[in-house]
Formats: sequence, structure tokens, C-alpha cells
Amino acid sequence: MNGLRNILDAFIAVTVLVQFLKGDELHSCNRTRQAVIKKLLNESRYDSRLSPEFEDDIATRVTIQIYIMSMDSVKEVSMDYTITIFLRQKWVDKRLTYPKVPGMNMLELDSRMIDKVWVPDTIFSNEKKADFHDVTVPNRLMQLYPNGTVFYSVRVSMTLSCDMKLSAYPLDSQHCLIAIESYSYTTENVVFLWRPSEAVKIMSDRLLPQFFFKNDISLSTCTRDYGESGKFACLEAYLYLERNNGYYIAQIFIPSILIVILSWVSFWVDAEATPARVSLGVLTVLTITTQSSGARSALPHVSYVKAIDVWMSICLVFVFASLLEYAYVNVLSRKRRSKLVTALKLDTSGILVASGLPGEKNEKLNTFVLHDLSDKGKKVDKLSRVVFPISFGVFNLGFWLYYAVFTSN
Repeated sequence: MNGLRNILDAFIAVTVLVQFLKGDELHSCNRTRQAVIKKLLNESRYDSRLSPEFEDDIATRVTIQIYIMSMDSVKEVSMDYTITIFLRQKWVDKRLTYPKVPGMNMLELDSRMIDKVWVPDTIFSNEKKADFHDVTVPNRLMQLYPNGTVFYSVRVSMTLSCDMKLSAYPLDSQHCLIAIESYSYTTENVVFLWRPSEAVKIMSDRLLPQFFFKNDISLSTCTRDYGESGKFACLEAYLYLERNNGYYIAQIFIPSILIVILSWVSFWVDAEATPARVSLGVLTVLTITTQSSGARSALPHVSYVKAIDVWMSICLVFVFASLLEYAYVNVLSRKRRSKLVTALKLDTSGILVASGLPGEKNEKLNTFVLHDLSDKGKKVDKLSRVVFPISFGVFNLGFWLYYAVFTSN
């Protein structure tokens, strides 16, 4: 029994010793990390106000990647869009090289330490408004690698301008720009490059419901020449957004088509029912006018004609033409009544002209009054029942082929 107890005590002692040694090793590692950081960011050795290659007259190559978290809104009136991104930048700063430490692949800096390291003067030149995220801590990340490579990431929400072409709205697609520039360092000190793979990455499950993202993102590297200020490096990325037409078809196109069809109902109403046909015509005209105003309220006042303008204008022409058609039929009806009164006017002897004529002439007069005159209005209505739908169908065919097919290519 005593031997077993001695073995157990020895095992416990060894376990405690191992744990103690591991703790001391961890503590030593922590002290090593702290020592490396203190040595790297020593103010007498490292000046964060100077670019990495400032003394060598070599431009620092900054590789940039944009990770799009979400797009909150796209506004046609102000021609801008709101976007939340991770801006990821990588460059080499030889002043931050350090020997490899076992078990330590890189150094992760706290957000309070990042300000002690030089970072590129990156700006978004088409930005209207931007905010950094500070909940619960500043959303910034920096990693230092032994060879001097610095990886810096920051989360930003921005409202960027987008030069939209709305001639095909709402059957349009837009190319919205993300423009990145160096603000204070010319190309002699800083050069921007897109990351070779996945320069712009999109989290596809957080996109706008009224737009589809296409994968053909256009990337380019450029230089801005500001005259006396010098030349500055810049990057451009165009996001291709295709509008989802489901909302507009359900809320604009289908209701307006039904209103136009409703205006054709008057062709089947008797020409003598003046209140019914006038009310129907005026109602459809006012309804299509109100709908047109609502559809254009969310659009800027541009000088060119948009697809929605063409659609609503033609719909207004059709319903207004239906009202004019009844005006013409009503004129024919009034002419019929006028000639009928003239034919039945009393002569000087007090005998009706129609009843005082011989049988053959009386029959011809009745045929002329009751058949020829009264059928003109009906013929116009019958002709309108065919001409209006066919004309509207031809317009729809041309409209959808032009805007939905040809302008999208």
C-alpha cells in the first residue's frame, strides 16, 4: 500500500512539474512577443510618419482587396449607393522585419498599436459619406510577418456616387464605380495594385433585392495627374448591377396594361349612354396620369427620355385616344339626330314630310335616316375594337424587344 501511495505522489509531482514548465514556456513566449513588438515599434528606430521606402526613393507597392459585405441601398435620385466593405491592404515594410520565433507565425497588433505603424493614405475618390465601425472595438486588424509584410484590414461603410444611365429604366443595368486613390503620396512613394486573385469579393447572400450582381467585375489600374500636385496612383472597380424587374412589372406595367384595356370597354357601351362612356374615359385618363407621376417621382430630372417615360406616355395616348373616339362617335350621333329632326319637320300644311311622301321615297328616307346615319357610329366602335388592341400589341412587341433585348446587350 505504501509503495502504491509513493508511486501516486511521484506521478502528481511530475504532472505539476510539467504544467509548471509549460506555463513558464508560455510566459517566455509572451515575453518574446512583447520584446519583438517593443523593439519593432521603438520610436528611436521606427518612424511611422515615413513610408517604408522613403529613404531609398522606391515606391511602396500596396496590394488591395475589397471584400463586399453588403449593399444597403441604390438611389436613382441622388445617383449613389451605400456599401459596407472590408478594405484589405498588404505591403512590405523592411523596418518591421524580425527573426522567426518558434510557435509564432506572425504578430497580431491591438487596434491601439496600429497607429504606431505606417499605413497607406488610401481614399475613395467617389465617396460622399463614410463611417468606420467602432462597436464594440474599432474594427481594425493588423498582422506583422517576419519578412516585413504588413496586412491591414478595416471595416468601412460608405455612400459612393454612381453615374447612372437611366435611358432604359426600369429595364436597365448599371455599372457603379469604386475608385481608390492615394491622397498625399505620389507615384514616387506609393503604387497601388489589385490583389492577383479575387481582388473584389462579394458576399452574395447579402445583396439588394432589386438588383442582381454579375460576376464580370471590371478592374483597372490608373494614374491621376493633378498638375502641380503630381501624379497619384489609383485603382478602379466597376460593379455590374442588373435591375430585378419583378417589382416594376407587378406595380407599373401590369396595372397600366389593365387600365388601357379598361378604356376599351367603352367601345362596347351604347353610344347613347353618354355619362357611362365619358366617365369611363375620364377615369382611365386620370388614373394613368396619376400612375405616371408616381412612377417618375423616384427618378432624377434628366434631360433624356427614359423607357418608363415612353411606356407611360404611350399608355396615356391610348386611353386619351379612347376618349376622343367616343367624342367622334358622339358627333356622328348628334348629326344623325339633327338629320332625323330635319326629315320629320312639319311642312306648312302641318303634314309630316315623311308621311306625305310616296311610298318609295318614304322608304328610301327611312333607310337613309335609320340605317346609313345610325350605323356610322357603330362602325367606328367596331373598328376600334380591333384597331386599338392590335396597335397596343404591336407597341408592346416593339417596346420589349428594344429595351429588354437590344439595350441589354
